[in-house]
Amino acid sequence: MAEDIKVIVFSLGEEEYGIEVEKVKTVERLMPITRVPKTPPFIKGVVNLRGVVVPVIDLRGRFGLAETEATEATRIIVVNSGEMEVGFIVDRANDVTDIGSDQIELPPEVVGGIQAKYLRGVAKTEGGRLLVMLNLSEVLNKSELVQLEQMEA
Repeated sequence: MAEDIKVIVFSLGEEEYGIEVEKVKTVERLMPITRVPKTPPFIKGVVNLRGVVVPVIDLRGRFGLAETEATEATRIIVVNSGEMEVGFIVDRANDVTDIGSDQIELPPEVVGGIQAKYLRGVAKTEGGRLLVMLNLSEVLNKSELVQLEQMEA
């Protein structure tokens, strides 16, 4: 019997993505972001989240997708990545759903223009939805994490 994984579903454009619930700390409305010099363009800066400085990454920029204007639906999904928290800007946070671990297939080389290394797989849900599951350890690679940790300090 396959184990069910709870995932938070979010959107970038028309594509739907998933992150395991246990890796997500909170989902927040977009808030003022303080720019940090000398960081890659997809790192938007930092936010103060209840007294904790959290680096914020634009997932569209990270994946090389065209950036769009923020809307009322834009959210920051704060995840735990190793020892630190990182916020991802997404177009919409849609819902929470259960996915059987046997429903996740290896990703094709490119999904919606995003390289496979950023993806854990593609899940087919019972409702016929395709969810692109993120590989958080690749979305934030080691050298970028070091850079983000220095930002926090």
